[in-house]
Amino acid sequence: MAATSTPQGSLRQRNVGGSSKKIKDGAASDVELDKFPKAGAAKSGPAGSDRDYKVVFAFITAMAFLTRFWGISHPNEVVFDEVHFGKFASYYLEKTYFFDVHPPFGKLLFAFMGWLVGYDGHFHFDNIGDSYIANKVPYVAFRSLPAILGALTVSVVYMIMWESGYSLPACVVAAGLVLLDNAHIGQTRLILLDATLVFAMACSLLFYIKFYKLRHEPFSRKWWKWLILTGFALSCDISTKYVGLFAFITIGSAVIIDLWDLLNIKRPGGALSLPDFSKHFAARAFGLIIMPFIFYLFWFQVHFAILTRSGPGDDFMTPEFQETLSDNVMLANAITIDYYDTIVLKHKETKAYLHSHPDRYPLRYDDGRVSSQGQQVTGYPYNDTNNHWEILPSVNDDHKLGRHVKNHDLVRLRHVVTNTYLLSHDVASPYYPTNQEFTTVAETDAFGDRAPDTLFEVRIENGKTNQEFKTVSSHFKFIHNPSKVAMWTHTTPLPDWAFKQQEINGNKQITPSSNIWLVEDIPSLPADHRRRQKEQKQVKTLPFMRKWFELQRSMFWHNNQLTSSHPYASLPYQWPFLLRGVSFWTQNDTRQQIYFLGNPIGWWVASSVLAIYAGIILADQFSLRRGIDALDHRSRSRLYNSTGFFFLAWATHYFPFFVMGRQLFLHHYLPAHLASTLVTGALVEFVFSADSAENEAAYQAIRAGKKPATSAGVKRHVSARERFAGQSMMASWIATILILSIVFAGWYFFLPLTYGYPGLSVDQVLRRKWLGYDLHFAK
Repeated sequence: MAATSTPQGSLRQRNVGGSSKKIKDGAASDVELDKFPKAGAAKSGPAGSDRDYKVVFAFITAMAFLTRFWGISHPNEVVFDEVHFGKFASYYLEKTYFFDVHPPFGKLLFAFMGWLVGYDGHFHFDNIGDSYIANKVPYVAFRSLPAILGALTVSVVYMIMWESGYSLPACVVAAGLVLLDNAHIGQTRLILLDATLVFAMACSLLFYIKFYKLRHEPFSRKWWKWLILTGFALSCDISTKYVGLFAFITIGSAVIIDLWDLLNIKRPGGALSLPDFSKHFAARAFGLIIMPFIFYLFWFQVHFAILTRSGPGDDFMTPEFQETLSDNVMLANAITIDYYDTIVLKHKETKAYLHSHPDRYPLRYDDGRVSSQGQQVTGYPYNDTNNHWEILPSVNDDHKLGRHVKNHDLVRLRHVVTNTYLLSHDVASPYYPTNQEFTTVAETDAFGDRAPDTLFEVRIENGKTNQEFKTVSSHFKFIHNPSKVAMWTHTTPLPDWAFKQQEINGNKQITPSSNIWLVEDIPSLPADHRRRQKEQKQVKTLPFMRKWFELQRSMFWHNNQLTSSHPYASLPYQWPFLLRGVSFWTQNDTRQQIYFLGNPIGWWVASSVLAIYAGIILADQFSLRRGIDALDHRSRSRLYNSTGFFFLAWATHYFPFFVMGRQLFLHHYLPAHLASTLVTGALVEFVFSADSAENEAAYQAIRAGKKPATSAGVKRHVSARERFAGQSMMASWIATILILSIVFAGWYFFLPLTYGYPGLSVDQVLRRKWLGYDLHFAK
């Protein structure tokens, strides 16, 4: 499934110089037949047509740059997610390690732009509304990057239609819907990643179409060039955001269909031999899988090579990773833990301290289950003396005094304030009936019948045998020895009887990273103790792939945790109908606001056309089942292959969001919206320029020699088809002008919300709340 390979205006006549040959035996010459206009072919000469396409292309590109750059310096303060991606660019320029759930390519481009203009990264974009002028930030240069990519995206959309062989009106409709879309404009005028994502996605479609058009020249230099460029665009897509994977699904589906066709023995020229087919398969696998993966790894290599200093991203990485960063505070403050030290344990994920107090679990919980009524053990957000635990050997042994605690040692924890010992046993925890309760018991029980239940294993993450247990740097799991459950906590607060503190329980699933703890400090160790003396730490190295795998795990895990509600989050079913947007920025004094919203008219047109396309396909299939063939061969081929490819791109960039559990916003629909504009342009040509089945049948009959064709008869067909072509082109232009006129009106009406100026009165705001958009200053 791919775009047709014959662009409008590319059809060439054969033997033009011999067009005056006489007709012999009542049959038309090849020259006369070639003058018979084919469905979907150019209606004007190639040179003139190409010139028209180029002139319109230049005009649309210029308008794209104008709409993206107009007033780009407003507002001159931090807007929405610029707090994140501007900050990351500054961290790159300062070589300070940070963590983000998105791959590095898009952020590296921002850093490169900052480097080009001599910015040193001194401003960290801490708060929305912070002034760029006062902090001397070259924010226009940063915003220029997505503006350039956003403008070029319009050009790429036009070229996709042009390369796919569509008429000039179809190209203008598709590109015009992106050109005049408020969401595409709004998202490409700020320091955000979506401009890079959408541009890379559009390029992957264009490059694949150019590659597919060379299918009759396999393994040629141009064939390889466009295959590699397709893979590069796909790599840039997924290297910007992981939703770029959807472009791989789009191109991959088309490639599978193409390879399946190569196996067809009835295809023109016959099926390929298995060795030749293997070459085609290997070439596509190399160009569209292996090469993109190499490019993807390359951006991470650049990421690690730049970020060499300790920074805010350290906490997301293991101690081994942090040892590769200079000036790491955590490693500099690490202290070896000895037996009989008093320590403070902290949960890595929730930052809660292991805590206990004299209050006890209630006799019964709300669901009627009976507890042990033991002393409560909870997670507490603040550090106090109830967080102090003495770490003891598994058996009383004075010889252990002053000895280091090591990986896999069995230890006991004594709660210093209440002089009780940490214990877990086969009693259900308050919130998790499948997890074990944690409590404490008196010393007599701890060294009596309950002694085994007070033993815990210190299991350092990625630790080696006899590795010393240290504060801060040793991330560990605390495993209850008899039952093999891991000490765990979560953020759901306990009821009032536990003062709404966190529940501590024994998790039977040991492997999750949410079981990890660390020792924050040793309160019993004096400030001037020799163990607190800091030694010069030497920066270590780790293999690239180990660092890459660790970062990937952390990125995927934290990405999946983005499930909390957000006031401007939206669901996929709302996007095609543009039911709500996102507030980016407001200024109370001037009543100005930036509200991320698409052009409602353009979105509704594109969404309606998607439904129309699906209806046409269903109607055609039903008609064929009933023996009715209403479409000519070329129209049906283009409808299913080229337009079908665009529809596939829309579907693969839209429907996967329905199975995602993370936060979703309107900007996630932008790649799918771009694909919907391609479908719209294609349908404009189908509706207004499709040739009749009768003319197609007449042409094919003459070509096959089934119908006598005199020169006069061919000329009559030529004349009739040319008149039909002219009428169709006129209808296409009328439809194009009508569609883009109403789209232009919607674009202009919502411009104050896209550009952030001028400020609107209450009445003006209310008139723009078409579907109850949650706009500011409506009162």
